[in-house]
Amino acid sequence: MNISLLGVPIDLGADRRGVDMGPSAIRIAQLKERLERLGHEVRDEGDVEVRRPPDYGEYGPSLKYLKEIARVCKTVRRRVADIMAEGRFPLGLGGDHSLALGSIAGVLAHNPRLGVIWFDAHGDLNRAETSPTGNIHGMSLAAALGVGHPLLVSIAGGRRRADPSRTAIVGARSLDPGEKELIRELGIRAFTMHDIDRLGMGRVMEEAIAVASDGTDGIHLSLDLDGLDPEHAPGVGTPVVGGMTYREGHLAMEMLHETGRVVSADVVEVNPILDAMNKTGKAAVGLVASLLGEKIL
Repeated sequence: MNISLLGVPIDLGADRRGVDMGPSAIRIAQLKERLERLGHEVRDEGDVEVRRPPDYGEYGPSLKYLKEIARVCKTVRRRVADIMAEGRFPLGLGGDHSLALGSIAGVLAHNPRLGVIWFDAHGDLNRAETSPTGNIHGMSLAAALGVGHPLLVSIAGGRRRADPSRTAIVGARSLDPGEKELIRELGIRAFTMHDIDRLGMGRVMEEAIAVASDGTDGIHLSLDLDGLDPEHAPGVGTPVVGGMTYREGHLAMEMLHETGRVVSADVVEVNPILDAMNKTGKAAVGLVASLLGEKIL
């Protein structure tokens, strides 16, 4: 596989410094070298430029840094679309989860019938009126599905957006009231930690893959490291106890690889300031390696 790494050192969506260094932490953990050992051709495309505004902007704390985040996501959209036009696999390195809005928009330009698997402790389905923080990384999936501020929703362009019926959230355990309402309203399949505990990761991933594969041209994986339990990934901005084990995460990635349907991915929310010996950066590299073909035997 020909893989392009694209760093997006954005922390504006999380409004917390440190996650902007996530792409560097992942690179330092030798992502490129590990993927090359699997036989892939890997090209590092560098980082998207992110500017830090002097204040939250005209919408204040309800939509923090909206215009700059939208500008970055439009750049990510264009870069991802260009990577796919070359027949390459785009792998976004974050940075906070707001970048996924741009990634999904770029992939939709080539795969309009796209399935999405959102691996996360959170739903990221808030809007300005439901968000308790105003942090846009908690609104990115909603915007990708066509719900939210017009400046965010329009990033995909026209009517092009992800399909709620082909979207699955895996690992959720911290959902705001407005997110729960939107899950029910749009019919999104959300597999919580209760489901993983009760059914097992294998069964959950079988069902999530079925959702994201039904009538689609491929699957985009958005991999937030806070989906893992903080014991395994301490360096994230919004840790929630009771998450997936490191091995459950690997099983999920291995099963996705076996489908042969994953066409793009992001790995986000690695914050080395909050980490210990780059443990979370190394976990991110391990999971991506499993996604892209690394096996135990």
